[in-house]
Amino acid sequence: MRTEALMREELKENFIRLDMAVKMLKYSLQRCKKIGIKTDYSLEELDRFESLASRFARTSDIYTQKVMKGIILILREEANTFIDRANLFEKLGISSAEDLKLIRDLRNEISHEYRADDITAIFEAVIKYSEKLIGLIGKSKVFITRKGLLAGL
Repeated sequence: MRTEALMREELKENFIRLDMAVKMLKYSLQRCKKIGIKTDYSLEELDRFESLASRFARTSDIYTQKVMKGIILILREEANTFIDRANLFEKLGISSAEDLKLIRDLRNEISHEYRADDITAIFEAVIKYSEKLIGLIGKSKVFITRKGLLAGL
């Protein structure tokens, strides 16, 4: 069994990784917002949106698979499935369980090959949910700071 100090150190390291991922996500998000949502994209524009989608998926993975689990471990809560974690985070006032589920669904959709006719809808959703994900990460930082779970974050 891991000690609490080790769990806190691991959570802190995951937040450092998450901060870098968020920084890259924000960079891609700004670039794609300038392009906007449309029906036809140049190859350069498609490349930028592909980068955004990839960064969204990576950031959501770090958040849902590492950070959320770390917070739950330190709190000594039981939440074995993703749905349990989403519901617990809603109960703790960190996020909406529905938003977390939609973020996870979008991440899964990105990870699978999507059809060319779905591309505009996916790009639009990635922009919308990137902003939500960034907000949830901010709320998580406020929560752990308020609860004193990590010093110096």
